[in-house]
Amino acid sequence: MTVVSEPVEIIEHERVSTWFEIGGAADRLCRPGSAEGVVASVLRAGESGWPVRVLGDGANLLVMDDGVDGLVIDSSGLGGVEMDRASGVVRAEAGVKLFDLINSAVRAGLGGLEVLAGIPARMGGAAMMNAGGKFGSIAEAVRAVEGVGITTGERVRLEREQIDFGYRRSGLAGLVLTSVELGLEPGDPEALRARRNECMAYKKASQPMRAKSAGCCFKNPTLATDLDGIGEAGARISAGMLIDRAGCKGVRTGGATVSEEHANFLVTEPGATAGDVVALMNLVAGRVHDAFGVTLDREVVVWERGP
Repeated sequence: MTVVSEPVEIIEHERVSTWFEIGGAADRLCRPGSAEGVVASVLRAGESGWPVRVLGDGANLLVMDDGVDGLVIDSSGLGGVEMDRASGVVRAEAGVKLFDLINSAVRAGLGGLEVLAGIPARMGGAAMMNAGGKFGSIAEAVRAVEGVGITTGERVRLEREQIDFGYRRSGLAGLVLTSVELGLEPGDPEALRARRNECMAYKKASQPMRAKSAGCCFKNPTLATDLDGIGEAGARISAGMLIDRAGCKGVRTGGATVSEEHANFLVTEPGATAGDVVALMNLVAGRVHDAFGVTLDREVVVWERGP
């Protein structure tokens, strides 16, 4: 059954697509094709008392098996890109895939994004979580973002200095992002292509890229105290290394398994449930805490029904 609300269509009981390829449906989902459509969606949710969630590429998302309530705003309809090669300023709408934008920038001889090669995300989600890895994060290229206030429905523009970027965070949770403005640097396309390929090769060699997973499951923790053979207090260390040393590689719960290639990846098999993944996350976090006294925070976002 579909309920029409101009200028967006709200679809009921729509499956939420994630990289785990498991989990339930959204009670309501819409795919606005413009910032004005996002405003209309947010206002409709406010009038109806629905909580709002925003779907990007589904790359670091787990939806519980019984689905999710409220309104899910799918950003995939926001696909516009404006690229000024002379100034290096790029404006990408929230639904643009990071992979595609990286390739376009490299071809145009604009550098700054190629170090993010292999990170699955749409631009809104990448900015929201400050996506990054071994070679850098997207915050280094962001000039500004535009979005819609979740509680107000008002359009907002924030400059870089107004955004509280940090490790896997942005402080933008109160917004539905509609576009991200980037400042890139002119460079040699061949050199940029080589750097992109180098970053991509590193990920392929160290991570289970073909498996069904949500990427790194846990954030890399900062040590509160010195740990012999691991690091000193204040150092940010690899969550995957701790999980590996806690003996978790290959550990399974139902259809979910800790990857043998990279311990911070939980992968799913046919028949797996979201409950299996949550149980495995809890098991892994518990073993790491027991072994090292370190609390792991999830990087994977879990959507479940409200109280």
